[in-house]
Amino acid sequence: MSPIALAIFQSTMHSIADEMGAALRRTAISPNIKERRDYSCALFDAQQRVIAMGDHMPVHLGAIPMSVQAVVSALRLREGDIAILNDPFSGGTHLPDITLVLPIFVGDTSRPAFYAASRAHHSDVGGMYAGSMGPAREIYQEGIRIPPVLLMRGGALDHGVHSMLLANVRTPLEREGDLAAQIGACRVGQRRILEVVAKYGFAKVEALTDELIAYSERLMRAELSKMPAGTFIAEDFLDNDGVTDAPIRIAVTITFDPSQATAAIDFTGSASQVQGSVNAVFPITWSACFYVFRCLLAEDAPATAGLMNPVTVTAPAGTIVNAIPPAAVAGGNVEASQRITDVLLRALAQAAPLRVPAASYGTMSNLTIGGIDPRTNAPFTYYETIAGGMGARPTADGKGIDGIDGIHCHMTNSLNTPVEALEYAYPLRVRSYSYRPNSGGPGAARGGHGLIREIELLTPAQVTLLCDRRKFAPYGLAGGQNGATGRAMLIKPTGASIELAGKCTLYAEAGDIVRIETPGGGGWGKAARTVACSS
Repeated sequence: MSPIALAIFQSTMHSIADEMGAALRRTAISPNIKERRDYSCALFDAQQRVIAMGDHMPVHLGAIPMSVQAVVSALRLREGDIAILNDPFSGGTHLPDITLVLPIFVGDTSRPAFYAASRAHHSDVGGMYAGSMGPAREIYQEGIRIPPVLLMRGGALDHGVHSMLLANVRTPLEREGDLAAQIGACRVGQRRILEVVAKYGFAKVEALTDELIAYSERLMRAELSKMPAGTFIAEDFLDNDGVTDAPIRIAVTITFDPSQATAAIDFTGSASQVQGSVNAVFPITWSACFYVFRCLLAEDAPATAGLMNPVTVTAPAGTIVNAIPPAAVAGGNVEASQRITDVLLRALAQAAPLRVPAASYGTMSNLTIGGIDPRTNAPFTYYETIAGGMGARPTADGKGIDGIDGIHCHMTNSLNTPVEALEYAYPLRVRSYSYRPNSGGPGAARGGHGLIREIELLTPAQVTLLCDRRKFAPYGLAGGQNGATGRAMLIKPTGASIELAGKCTLYAEAGDIVRIETPGGGGWGKAARTVACSS
Protein backbone atom coordinates (compact mmCIF):
# COMPACT_ATOMS: atom_id res chain seq x y z
CA MET A 1 0.00 0.00 0.00
CA SER A 2 1.37 3.39 -1.00
CA PRO A 3 2.18 5.48 2.11
CA ILE A 4 0.93 8.55 0.28
CA ALA A 5 -2.38 6.91 -0.58
CA LEU A 6 -2.76 5.72 3.03
CA ALA A 7 -2.01 9.20 4.42
CA ILE A 8 -4.57 10.76 2.09
CA PHE A 9 -7.16 8.16 3.08
CA GLN A 10 -6.45 8.70 6.79
CA SER A 11 -6.91 12.46 6.42
CA THR A 12 -10.06 11.95 4.38
CA MET A 13 -11.70 9.72 6.97
CA HIS A 14 -10.69 12.02 9.83
CA SER A 15 -12.04 15.06 8.01
CA ILE A 16 -15.38 13.29 7.49
CA ALA A 17 -15.71 12.59 11.22
CA ASP A 18 -14.77 16.19 11.98
CA GLU A 19 -17.29 17.48 9.44
CA MET A 20 -19.98 15.35 11.08
CA GLY A 21 -19.17 17.08 14.36
CA ALA A 22 -19.27 20.52 12.76
CA ALA A 23 -22.70 19.78 11.29
CA LEU A 24 -23.95 18.60 14.67
CA ARG A 25 -22.62 21.64 16.48
CA ARG A 26 -24.02 24.14 14.00
CA THR A 27 -27.52 22.70 13.93
CA ALA A 28 -27.98 21.71 17.60
CA ILE A 29 -30.32 23.66 19.87
CA SER A 30 -28.91 23.25 23.37
CA PRO A 31 -25.95 25.32 24.59
CA ASN A 32 -24.42 22.13 25.97
CA ILE A 33 -23.92 20.81 22.44
CA LYS A 34 -23.72 24.03 20.44
CA GLU A 35 -21.44 25.97 22.80
CA ARG A 36 -19.75 23.38 25.02
CA ARG A 37 -19.32 20.85 22.17
CA ASP A 38 -20.39 17.91 24.32
CA TYR A 39 -20.62 15.48 21.40
CA SER A 40 -18.56 13.01 19.37
CA CYS A 41 -18.72 11.45 15.90
CA ALA A 42 -17.00 8.44 14.38
CA LEU A 43 -16.96 6.11 11.36
CA PHE A 44 -16.86 2.31 11.34
CA ASP A 45 -16.33 -0.43 8.79
CA ALA A 46 -18.56 -3.45 8.16
CA GLN A 47 -17.00 -5.29 11.11
CA GLN A 48 -17.86 -2.38 13.43
CA ARG A 49 -14.18 -1.47 13.74
CA VAL A 50 -13.61 2.24 14.24
CA ILE A 51 -11.71 3.73 11.31
CA ALA A 52 -11.90 7.45 12.16
CA MET A 53 -12.85 9.66 15.08
CA GLY A 54 -13.40 13.38 15.21
CA ASP A 55 -11.31 15.46 17.59
CA HIS A 56 -14.10 15.31 20.12
CA MET A 57 -14.59 13.81 23.62
CA PRO A 58 -12.36 10.90 24.72
CA VAL A 59 -14.96 9.58 27.17
CA HIS A 60 -17.39 9.20 24.24
CA LEU A 61 -15.03 8.02 21.54
CA GLY A 62 -13.59 4.96 23.22
CA ALA A 63 -17.07 3.69 24.04
CA ILE A 64 -18.91 4.37 20.77
CA PRO A 65 -17.66 1.13 19.14
CA MET A 66 -19.52 -0.86 21.80
CA SER A 67 -22.71 1.06 21.00
CA VAL A 68 -22.36 0.21 17.32
CA GLN A 69 -21.73 -3.44 18.19
CA ALA A 70 -24.79 -3.47 20.45
CA VAL A 71 -26.95 -2.06 17.65
CA VAL A 72 -25.72 -4.58 15.10
CA SER A 73 -26.28 -7.45 17.55
CA ALA A 74 -29.83 -6.34 18.39
CA LEU A 75 -31.20 -5.09 15.08
CA ARG A 76 -31.31 -5.95 11.39
CA LEU A 77 -30.51 -2.61 9.81
CA ARG A 78 -31.80 -1.68 6.37
CA GLU A 79 -31.33 1.24 4.02
CA GLY A 80 -32.74 4.42 5.58
CA ASP A 81 -32.71 3.10 9.16
CA ILE A 82 -31.15 4.95 12.09
CA ALA A 83 -30.82 3.24 15.47
CA ILE A 84 -30.86 5.04 18.81
CA LEU A 85 -29.65 3.92 22.24
CA ASN A 86 -28.31 5.20 25.55
CA ASP A 87 -28.40 2.07 27.73
CA PRO A 88 -25.12 1.97 29.70
CA PHE A 89 -25.42 -1.80 29.91
CA SER A 90 -25.71 -2.15 26.11
CA GLY A 91 -22.72 -0.18 24.91
CA GLY A 92 -23.68 3.22 26.34
CA THR A 93 -21.98 5.26 29.04
CA HIS A 94 -24.66 7.14 30.99
CA LEU A 95 -28.23 8.00 30.10
CA PRO A 96 -27.75 11.62 28.95
CA ASP A 97 -25.34 10.40 26.24
CA ILE A 98 -27.64 9.40 23.38
CA THR A 99 -26.05 7.63 20.41
CA LEU A 100 -27.41 7.38 16.86
CA VAL A 101 -26.06 4.76 14.44
CA LEU A 102 -26.70 4.96 10.69
CA PRO A 103 -25.84 2.00 8.42
CA ILE A 104 -24.21 2.85 5.09
CA PHE A 105 -24.89 0.50 2.19
CA VAL A 106 -22.78 0.25 -0.95
CA GLY A 107 -24.46 -1.13 -4.05
CA ASP A 108 -27.14 -3.80 -3.71
CA THR A 109 -25.65 -5.58 -0.70
CA SER A 110 -27.97 -6.59 2.13
CA ARG A 111 -25.45 -5.79 4.87
CA PRO A 112 -23.97 -2.39 5.72
CA ALA A 113 -20.50 -1.65 4.41
CA PHE A 114 -19.92 1.18 6.92
CA TYR A 115 -21.58 2.86 9.89
CA ALA A 116 -21.73 6.49 10.93
CA ALA A 117 -22.36 7.26 14.60
CA SER A 118 -22.97 10.43 16.59
CA ARG A 119 -23.18 10.75 20.36
CA ALA A 120 -24.30 13.84 22.25
CA HIS A 121 -24.95 14.68 25.88
CA HIS A 122 -28.57 15.80 26.21
CA SER A 123 -29.09 18.19 29.09
CA ASP A 124 -32.13 16.27 30.31
CA VAL A 125 -33.40 12.72 29.77
CA GLY A 126 -35.89 12.64 32.65
CA GLY A 127 -35.38 10.99 36.00
CA MET A 128 -35.43 12.33 39.55
CA TYR A 129 -33.16 15.33 39.01
CA ALA A 130 -33.46 18.21 36.56
CA GLY A 131 -30.60 17.63 34.15
CA SER A 132 -30.52 13.86 34.82
CA MET A 133 -27.16 14.04 36.62
CA GLY A 134 -27.96 13.58 40.30
CA PRO A 135 -26.97 11.34 43.22
CA ALA A 136 -29.34 8.52 42.30
CA ARG A 137 -29.15 5.01 43.79
CA GLU A 138 -30.27 2.94 40.82
CA ILE A 139 -30.38 3.49 37.09
CA TYR A 140 -34.19 3.64 37.01
CA GLN A 141 -34.00 6.95 38.88
CA GLU A 142 -31.62 8.51 36.35
CA GLY A 143 -33.88 8.92 33.34
CA ILE A 144 -35.31 7.10 30.36
CA ARG A 145 -33.26 4.06 29.39
CA ILE A 146 -33.18 3.34 25.65
CA PRO A 147 -32.06 -0.07 24.39
CA PRO A 148 -31.05 -0.33 20.73
CA VAL A 149 -34.23 0.54 18.78
CA LEU A 150 -34.98 2.18 15.45
CA LEU A 151 -35.61 5.92 15.49
CA MET A 152 -35.96 5.96 11.70
CA ARG A 153 -37.23 3.15 9.49
CA GLY A 154 -36.60 3.26 5.77
CA GLY A 155 -35.98 6.99 5.87
CA ALA A 156 -39.12 7.82 7.88
CA LEU A 157 -39.21 8.86 11.52
CA ASP A 158 -40.75 6.29 13.88
CA HIS A 159 -43.22 8.64 15.55
CA GLY A 160 -44.04 6.15 18.30
CA VAL A 161 -40.43 5.90 19.51
CA HIS A 162 -39.87 9.63 18.99
CA SER A 163 -43.00 10.61 20.95
CA MET A 164 -42.19 8.23 23.79
CA LEU A 165 -38.74 9.77 24.20
CA LEU A 166 -39.99 13.36 24.17
CA ALA A 167 -42.76 12.56 26.65
CA ASN A 168 -40.19 11.50 29.24
CA VAL A 169 -37.95 14.58 29.29
CA ARG A 170 -38.37 18.05 30.78
CA THR A 171 -37.29 19.93 27.65
CA PRO A 172 -38.83 18.13 24.65
CA LEU A 173 -38.34 20.88 22.06
CA GLU A 174 -34.63 21.11 22.85
CA ARG A 175 -34.28 17.34 22.73
CA GLU A 176 -36.13 17.17 19.42
CA GLY A 177 -33.78 19.73 17.91
CA ASP A 178 -30.65 18.04 19.21
CA LEU A 179 -31.77 14.64 17.94
CA ALA A 180 -32.45 16.16 14.52
CA ALA A 181 -28.93 17.59 14.57
CA GLN A 182 -27.51 14.14 15.32
CA ILE A 183 -29.48 12.65 12.44
CA GLY A 184 -28.05 15.31 10.14
CA ALA A 185 -24.52 14.59 11.35
CA CYS A 186 -24.87 10.89 10.56
CA ARG A 187 -26.19 11.71 7.08
CA VAL A 188 -23.18 13.93 6.45
CA GLY A 189 -20.99 10.93 7.24
CA GLN A 190 -23.05 8.73 4.93
CA ARG A 191 -22.86 11.20 2.06
CA ARG A 192 -19.12 11.69 2.34
CA ILE A 193 -18.32 7.98 2.63
CA LEU A 194 -20.32 7.25 -0.51
CA GLU A 195 -18.43 10.01 -2.30
CA VAL A 196 -15.13 8.36 -1.33
CA VAL A 197 -16.38 4.96 -2.54
CA ALA A 198 -17.53 6.49 -5.83
CA LYS A 199 -14.10 8.07 -6.31
CA TYR A 200 -11.86 5.11 -5.46
CA GLY A 201 -14.10 2.06 -5.73
CA PHE A 202 -15.29 -0.10 -2.85
CA ALA A 203 -12.52 -2.69 -3.13
CA LYS A 204 -9.80 -0.06 -2.78
CA VAL A 205 -11.57 1.63 0.14
CA GLU A 206 -11.83 -1.75 1.88
CA ALA A 207 -8.13 -2.37 1.34
CA LEU A 208 -7.23 1.09 2.61
CA THR A 209 -9.42 0.57 5.68
CA ASP A 210 -7.69 -2.71 6.54
CA GLU A 211 -4.28 -1.13 6.04
CA LEU A 212 -5.16 1.92 8.17
CA ILE A 213 -6.23 -0.29 11.07
CA ALA A 214 -3.11 -2.43 10.68
CA TYR A 215 -0.96 0.70 10.55
CA SER A 216 -2.42 1.90 13.86
CA GLU A 217 -1.59 -1.44 15.42
CA ARG A 218 1.98 -1.29 14.13
CA LEU A 219 2.43 2.17 15.64
CA MET A 220 1.17 0.98 19.03
CA ARG A 221 3.32 -2.15 18.96
CA ALA A 222 6.37 -0.09 18.06
CA GLU A 223 5.71 2.12 21.08
CA LEU A 224 5.07 -0.80 23.43
CA SER A 225 8.29 -2.48 22.31
CA LYS A 226 10.19 0.53 23.74
CA MET A 227 8.51 0.46 27.14
CA PRO A 228 10.42 -1.09 30.06
CA ALA A 229 9.51 -4.66 30.87
CA GLY A 230 7.73 -5.06 34.15
CA THR A 231 4.62 -4.41 36.19
CA PHE A 232 3.60 -0.96 37.41
CA ILE A 233 0.96 -0.50 40.11
CA ALA A 234 -1.03 2.55 41.19
CA GLU A 235 -4.15 3.50 43.08
CA ASP A 236 -6.26 6.57 43.75
CA PHE A 237 -9.63 7.22 45.32
CA LEU A 238 -12.96 8.83 44.64
CA ASP A 239 -14.04 10.88 47.67
CA ASN A 240 -17.33 9.00 48.16
CA ASP A 241 -20.48 8.00 46.31
CA GLY A 242 -22.80 10.63 47.78
CA VAL A 243 -24.60 8.03 49.90
CA THR A 244 -21.87 7.14 52.40
CA ASP A 245 -18.65 9.02 53.09
CA ALA A 246 -16.42 6.01 52.44
CA PRO A 247 -13.63 6.54 49.88
CA ILE A 248 -13.76 4.38 46.76
CA ARG A 249 -10.53 2.71 45.64
CA ILE A 250 -9.55 2.40 42.00
CA ALA A 251 -6.46 0.24 41.51
CA VAL A 252 -4.59 -0.72 38.36
CA THR A 253 -1.69 -2.92 37.34
CA ILE A 254 -0.06 -2.30 33.96
CA THR A 255 2.28 -5.00 32.67
CA PHE A 256 4.50 -4.32 29.66
CA ASP A 257 6.08 -7.10 27.63
CA PRO A 258 8.29 -5.32 25.09
CA SER A 259 9.47 -8.63 23.60
CA GLN A 260 5.89 -9.27 22.46
CA ALA A 261 5.01 -5.56 22.09
CA THR A 262 1.96 -5.99 24.32
CA ALA A 263 0.47 -4.44 27.43
CA ALA A 264 -1.99 -5.81 29.97
CA ILE A 265 -4.15 -3.49 32.09
CA ASP A 266 -5.80 -5.05 35.14
CA PHE A 267 -8.16 -3.25 37.53
CA THR A 268 -8.46 -6.16 39.94
CA GLY A 269 -8.46 -4.79 43.48
CA SER A 270 -10.76 -1.89 42.71
CA ALA A 271 -13.73 -1.37 45.01
CA SER A 272 -17.04 -3.10 44.49
CA GLN A 273 -19.75 -1.06 42.80
CA VAL A 274 -21.44 1.38 45.16
CA GLN A 275 -24.92 2.62 45.99
CA GLY A 276 -24.37 6.09 44.53
CA SER A 277 -24.14 7.13 40.90
CA VAL A 278 -20.35 7.15 40.41
CA ASN A 279 -20.17 3.60 39.06
CA ALA A 280 -18.47 3.21 35.68
CA VAL A 281 -19.63 0.66 33.15
CA PHE A 282 -16.97 -1.21 31.17
CA PRO A 283 -17.15 1.07 28.08
CA ILE A 284 -16.07 3.97 30.31
CA THR A 285 -13.06 2.06 31.61
CA TRP A 286 -12.17 0.97 28.09
CA SER A 287 -12.42 4.61 26.94
CA ALA A 288 -9.96 5.73 29.60
CA CYS A 289 -7.50 3.01 28.59
CA PHE A 290 -7.89 3.87 24.91
CA TYR A 291 -7.27 7.55 25.65
CA VAL A 292 -4.19 7.07 27.83
CA PHE A 293 -2.51 4.65 25.44
CA ARG A 294 -3.42 6.81 22.45
CA CYS A 295 -1.52 9.63 24.19
CA LEU A 296 1.66 7.55 23.96
CA LEU A 297 1.66 8.03 20.19
CA ALA A 298 2.32 11.03 17.99
CA GLU A 299 -0.53 13.44 17.47
CA ASP A 300 -1.06 12.38 13.85
CA ALA A 301 -1.40 8.66 14.65
CA PRO A 302 -4.76 7.38 13.33
CA ALA A 303 -7.20 6.59 16.14
CA THR A 304 -8.59 3.30 14.85
CA ALA A 305 -9.54 -0.05 16.35
CA GLY A 306 -6.00 -1.26 15.68
CA LEU A 307 -4.56 0.81 18.52
CA MET A 308 -5.92 -1.50 21.19
CA ASN A 309 -5.20 -4.82 19.48
CA PRO A 310 -1.95 -5.27 21.50
CA VAL A 311 -3.60 -4.20 24.77
CA THR A 312 -5.82 -6.29 27.05
CA VAL A 313 -8.09 -4.74 29.68
CA THR A 314 -9.35 -6.69 32.69
CA ALA A 315 -12.08 -5.11 34.82
CA PRO A 316 -13.92 -7.50 37.16
CA ALA A 317 -17.70 -7.35 36.83
CA GLY A 318 -19.56 -5.84 39.75
CA THR A 319 -16.81 -3.36 40.60
CA ILE A 320 -16.60 0.41 40.38
CA VAL A 321 -14.90 0.02 36.96
CA ASN A 322 -17.36 -2.49 35.49
CA ALA A 323 -20.73 -2.00 37.14
CA ILE A 324 -23.69 -4.28 36.47
CA PRO A 325 -27.45 -3.51 36.66
CA PRO A 326 -29.18 -1.88 38.40
CA ALA A 327 -26.24 0.35 39.37
CA ALA A 328 -26.62 4.11 39.06
CA VAL A 329 -23.98 5.34 36.61
CA ALA A 330 -24.54 9.03 35.79
CA GLY A 331 -21.37 10.06 37.61
CA GLY A 332 -19.32 7.14 36.36
CA ASN A 333 -19.06 8.75 32.94
CA VAL A 334 -17.76 12.02 34.37
CA GLU A 335 -16.14 11.38 37.76
CA ALA A 336 -14.99 7.75 37.75
CA SER A 337 -13.66 8.17 34.22
CA GLN A 338 -11.38 10.98 35.36
CA ARG A 339 -10.11 8.97 38.31
CA ILE A 340 -9.49 5.91 36.16
CA THR A 341 -7.41 8.13 33.90
CA ASP A 342 -5.51 9.53 36.90
CA VAL A 343 -4.70 6.02 38.11
CA LEU A 344 -3.55 4.86 34.67
CA LEU A 345 -1.27 7.88 34.31
CA ARG A 346 0.11 7.39 37.82
CA ALA A 347 1.12 3.84 36.93
CA LEU A 348 2.45 4.90 33.53
CA ALA A 349 4.58 7.62 35.17
CA GLN A 350 6.60 4.85 36.82
CA ALA A 351 7.42 3.37 33.42
CA ALA A 352 7.93 6.66 31.56
CA PRO A 353 8.57 9.35 34.18
CA LEU A 354 9.50 12.07 31.69
CA ARG A 355 6.41 11.59 29.54
CA VAL A 356 3.56 11.78 32.04
CA PRO A 357 2.17 14.97 33.63
CA ALA A 358 1.08 15.32 37.23
CA ALA A 359 -2.60 14.84 37.97
CA SER A 360 -4.98 17.36 36.46
CA TYR A 361 -7.98 18.60 38.40
CA GLY A 362 -9.64 15.19 38.20
CA THR A 363 -13.34 16.10 38.34
CA MET A 364 -15.74 17.45 35.77
CA SER A 365 -17.47 19.44 38.54
CA ASN A 366 -20.90 18.73 37.09
CA LEU A 367 -23.49 21.41 37.80
CA THR A 368 -27.15 21.11 36.80
CA ILE A 369 -29.84 23.68 37.46
CA GLY A 370 -33.47 23.16 36.50
CA GLY A 371 -36.79 24.85 37.06
CA ILE A 372 -39.40 26.95 35.28
CA ASP A 373 -38.14 29.80 33.12
CA PRO A 374 -40.30 32.86 33.98
CA ARG A 375 -39.72 34.25 30.49
CA THR A 376 -41.45 31.31 28.81
CA ASN A 377 -43.25 29.50 31.65
CA ALA A 378 -41.59 26.35 30.32
CA PRO A 379 -39.10 24.03 32.05
CA PHE A 380 -35.38 24.64 31.57
CA THR A 381 -32.37 22.47 32.38
CA TYR A 382 -28.87 23.90 32.45
CA TYR A 383 -25.93 21.49 32.52
CA GLU A 384 -22.24 22.20 32.52
CA THR A 385 -18.93 20.66 33.39
CA ILE A 386 -16.50 23.24 34.75
CA ALA A 387 -12.80 23.18 33.92
CA GLY A 388 -9.88 23.15 36.34
CA GLY A 389 -6.10 23.17 36.45
CA MET A 390 -4.02 20.94 34.23
CA GLY A 391 -1.16 19.05 35.87
CA ALA A 392 2.38 20.34 35.40
CA ARG A 393 4.33 18.59 32.63
CA PRO A 394 7.82 17.13 32.42
CA THR A 395 10.01 17.41 29.36
CA ALA A 396 12.63 15.12 27.88
CA ASP A 397 15.46 16.99 29.58
CA GLY A 398 13.89 16.51 33.00
CA LYS A 399 12.69 20.08 33.36
CA GLY A 400 9.04 20.90 33.80
CA ILE A 401 6.47 23.13 32.14
CA ASP A 402 3.69 24.75 34.14
CA GLY A 403 0.23 23.29 33.81
CA ILE A 404 -2.47 25.24 31.98
CA ASP A 405 -4.98 27.22 34.01
CA GLY A 406 -8.72 26.66 33.70
CA ILE A 407 -8.84 24.04 30.95
CA HIS A 408 -10.85 20.87 30.35
CA CYS A 409 -8.53 17.86 30.56
CA HIS A 410 -8.42 14.17 29.77
CA MET A 411 -11.81 12.49 29.40
CA THR A 412 -13.62 15.74 28.69
CA ASN A 413 -12.60 17.82 25.70
CA SER A 414 -15.38 20.37 26.01
CA LEU A 415 -15.55 24.10 26.61
CA ASN A 416 -17.06 26.26 29.33
CA THR A 417 -20.40 27.77 28.37
CA PRO A 418 -19.80 31.42 27.34
CA VAL A 419 -21.39 33.88 29.75
CA GLU A 420 -23.45 35.49 27.00
CA ALA A 421 -24.87 32.16 25.79
CA LEU A 422 -25.64 31.01 29.33
CA GLU A 423 -27.50 34.18 30.30
CA TYR A 424 -29.38 34.28 27.00
CA ALA A 425 -30.61 30.68 27.24
CA TYR A 426 -31.41 30.41 30.96
CA PRO A 427 -32.82 32.53 33.81
CA LEU A 428 -29.34 32.71 35.33
CA ARG A 429 -26.74 35.43 35.78
CA VAL A 430 -22.99 34.89 35.98
CA ARG A 431 -21.68 36.95 38.90
CA SER A 432 -18.06 35.87 38.73
CA TYR A 433 -15.84 33.92 36.37
CA SER A 434 -12.11 33.87 37.07
CA TYR A 435 -9.02 31.82 37.74
CA ARG A 436 -8.66 30.47 41.27
CA PRO A 437 -5.39 31.88 42.59
CA ASN A 438 -2.82 29.63 44.30
CA SER A 439 -4.75 26.44 43.50
CA GLY A 440 -2.06 24.86 41.29
CA GLY A 441 0.39 22.58 43.12
CA PRO A 442 3.86 24.08 43.65
CA GLY A 443 6.92 22.43 42.14
CA ALA A 444 9.73 22.96 39.68
CA ALA A 445 6.74 23.36 37.36
CA ARG A 446 3.49 24.65 38.85
CA GLY A 447 0.20 22.90 38.34
CA GLY A 448 -2.49 24.85 36.53
CA HIS A 449 -4.94 26.93 38.55
CA GLY A 450 -8.61 26.02 38.82
CA LEU A 451 -11.60 28.27 38.14
CA ILE A 452 -14.13 30.19 40.21
CA ARG A 453 -17.63 30.44 38.76
CA GLU A 454 -20.55 32.13 40.53
CA ILE A 455 -24.03 31.76 39.06
CA GLU A 456 -27.04 33.62 40.43
CA LEU A 457 -30.50 32.08 40.14
CA LEU A 458 -33.15 34.43 38.78
CA THR A 459 -35.91 31.94 39.59
CA PRO A 460 -36.37 29.13 42.12
CA ALA A 461 -34.63 25.99 40.87
CA GLN A 462 -33.26 22.58 41.72
CA VAL A 463 -29.46 22.65 41.97
CA THR A 464 -27.48 19.41 41.72
CA LEU A 465 -23.76 18.78 42.02
CA LEU A 466 -21.70 15.75 41.02
CA CYS A 467 -18.13 16.69 41.92
CA ASP A 468 -15.05 15.00 43.33
CA ARG A 469 -11.49 15.81 44.45
CA ARG A 470 -12.81 17.28 47.68
CA LYS A 471 -10.81 14.97 49.95
CA PHE A 472 -8.16 13.42 47.71
CA ALA A 473 -6.16 16.17 46.04
CA PRO A 474 -4.76 15.97 42.49
CA TYR A 475 -1.35 14.38 42.99
CA GLY A 476 2.00 15.92 42.15
CA LEU A 477 4.83 13.93 40.56
CA ALA A 478 8.62 13.81 40.89
CA GLY A 479 8.50 15.82 44.11
CA GLY A 480 5.85 18.28 42.99
CA GLN A 481 3.09 19.11 45.47
CA ASN A 482 -0.60 18.35 45.19
CA GLY A 483 -3.09 20.75 43.66
CA ALA A 484 -5.81 22.35 45.80
CA THR A 485 -9.02 20.40 46.34
CA GLY A 486 -12.33 21.77 45.07
CA ARG A 487 -15.26 23.25 46.96
CA ALA A 488 -18.76 24.61 46.38
CA MET A 489 -21.01 26.98 48.30
CA LEU A 490 -24.53 28.36 48.19
CA ILE A 491 -24.47 32.10 48.98
CA LYS A 492 -27.75 33.57 50.20
CA PRO A 493 -28.86 37.17 49.44
CA THR A 494 -28.09 37.96 53.10
CA GLY A 495 -24.46 37.03 52.49
CA ALA A 496 -24.67 33.79 54.48
CA SER A 497 -22.63 31.00 52.89
CA ILE A 498 -23.55 27.31 53.05
CA GLU A 499 -20.87 24.72 52.20
CA LEU A 500 -22.20 22.16 49.72
CA ALA A 501 -21.20 18.51 49.57
CA GLY A 502 -19.57 17.35 46.37
CA LYS A 503 -22.55 15.17 45.52
CA CYS A 504 -25.85 16.72 46.53
CA THR A 505 -29.12 18.21 45.38
CA LEU A 506 -31.15 21.05 46.86
CA TYR A 507 -33.90 23.51 46.01
CA ALA A 508 -32.61 27.08 45.93
CA GLU A 509 -34.45 30.39 45.76
CA ALA A 510 -34.22 33.30 43.36
CA GLY A 511 -31.27 35.45 44.37
CA ASP A 512 -29.20 32.56 45.65
CA ILE A 513 -25.70 32.23 44.17
CA VAL A 514 -23.94 28.92 43.46
CA ARG A 515 -20.17 29.29 43.78
CA ILE A 516 -17.92 26.57 42.35
CA GLU A 517 -14.17 26.49 42.99
CA THR A 518 -12.54 23.79 40.90
CA PRO A 519 -9.32 21.97 41.86
CA GLY A 520 -5.87 22.90 40.60
CA GLY A 521 -3.42 20.56 38.92
CA GLY A 522 -0.54 18.85 40.67
CA GLY A 523 3.00 20.23 40.48
CA TRP A 524 5.91 18.43 38.82
CA GLY A 525 9.42 18.26 40.22
CA LYS A 526 10.85 19.65 43.42
CA ALA A 527 10.75 23.41 43.69
CA ALA A 528 14.15 25.07 43.86
CA ARG A 529 15.02 26.06 47.43
CA THR A 530 15.83 29.67 48.04
CA VAL A 531 18.99 30.16 50.18
CA ALA A 532 19.42 33.46 52.00
CA CYS A 533 22.78 35.10 51.48
CA SER A 534 24.73 36.54 54.45
CA SER A 535 26.63 39.81 54.06
